[in-house]
Amino acid sequence: MKRQLHRILDRVSIYLPVILMGLLALGSWWLVRSTPGYSPATPTSSAKHEADYFMRNFSIRTFDANGRLKNEIFGALARHFPDTDTVEIDQVRLRALSEKSGVFTASADRALANGDGSEVQLLGNARVMRDASRDASGRELAASELRSEFFRAYTNTERLTTDKPVLLLRGNDRFSADAMDFDNVERTLSLHGRVRSEVQAKPTR
Repeated sequence: MKRQLHRILDRVSIYLPVILMGLLALGSWWLVRSTPGYSPATPTSSAKHEADYFMRNFSIRTFDANGRLKNEIFGALARHFPDTDTVEIDQVRLRALSEKSGVFTASADRALANGDGSEVQLLGNARVMRDASRDASGRELAASELRSEFFRAYTNTERLTTDKPVLLLRGNDRFSADAMDFDNVERTLSLHGRVRSEVQAKPTR
């Protein structure tokens, strides 16, 4: 049983780095870097947690040196809070394009990021997806998707965690757990609680 579980975890960990890299790419150009900066006001005895600017029904796109679209972010409402230097976005949708890794999308009911984009949280109906693609040798790569009510990405240390139930889909394979901690630097995956898997056998020729 332990040997079978080990093989399953190995199989999951092969594809998580690709998904994580998509989320990290999204976090690396977070909205904070594209919106107006602010000058901290003179400290007062009772600082209030109030937004200093809003953006409604917005979209932001970034391009590479050759003019090709790299990534984009959409949201219904964004709020910046100067007292904590954080940005909250309602109904967020993110998209990143990579020639090597394919197309990534992420969405959630709400997103929260700190000032330097080193920590990004997706809250409520959170999904991180990679479209089906082909690698450099032409081999087909199945679409992959992570689902949970909560994800926290640490973009500097390349970690993706959740303390909520998580589901990983890759093609027809399904893996689920009560919590997850993935470290891309160490290439370690920890699934906690009830771990379940449904792996479809490859058709024989």
